[in-house]
Amino acid sequence: MEEPQIINTGTSIATPNVVFIMADYGHDPTETAVPWAAFKAAGYHVGFATENGKVPRCDKKMVEGVTQKLLGAKKEVVATYKKMQQSEEVLHPHAWSAPDFSLDPYDLVVLPGGHEKGVRQVIQSPIVHKLMLDYFPKTKKPGRKVVAAVCHGVMVLSESKDANGRSVIHDCVTTALPTQFEQTAYWGTRVFLGDYYKTFGHGSENVQESVTKALASPSQFKSTLNPGPFVVEDKNYNYISARYPGDAELLAEETIKLFESFNRIV
Repeated sequence: MEEPQIINTGTSIATPNVVFIMADYGHDPTETAVPWAAFKAAGYHVGFATENGKVPRCDKKMVEGVTQKLLGAKKEVVATYKKMQQSEEVLHPHAWSAPDFSLDPYDLVVLPGGHEKGVRQVIQSPIVHKLMLDYFPKTKKPGRKVVAAVCHGVMVLSESKDANGRSVIHDCVTTALPTQFEQTAYWGTRVFLGDYYKTFGHGSENVQESVTKALASPSQFKSTLNPGPFVVEDKNYNYISARYPGDAELLAEETIKLFESFNRIV
């Protein structure tokens, strides 16, 4: 009988080292706190990084007041977010703009989304783009680096382009915030909230359009209008993407399964 063997394509990852790349303010609390809680529960080492090491804060409209009750995070997610905000890793984030900061020590890079305009700090950052240009190629299988992105977080990748203008996800399948979701939220709240749901302002491209333009073919963009949990996992890269807050839990679950698969017995 053939002896079972452990697939080994690199250094063993007994305890994955995770970093959330964040703007100072504006990320969605569900897309941030739900994966954070899942990775902590799985025993992962979790850290955060903002531009200059400032404590990140998620979009207050999603966790406070009338906007939270009508449009924002669920009550249990708000509680998880508040717990996250008191964690050592959030209170003492790294600075992704520091000259000596590198993503190399991390097994997983998480890019949460958020439609508040503050997230442009990370989406448009040449520093973050350079970090992703260096890191993302290392997610190519059989490598063991992983990237998980949701909603506007996918734009960090679509905007990270090499000297030839090719995005790091040019050859990947991906999802992101669907145009129909974005337009429904925008037009449904415009009278009360203005262009709040348009991260780059009224008349700007939808997230789906921006991401699709960065792909080799429009067919690489995968989506569904079913509000139930949905994620997309690329076959050639350890890259998992999701559309919106409703997918956050599944995104975390599938990411954990991916790490478990690295050391599976066959």
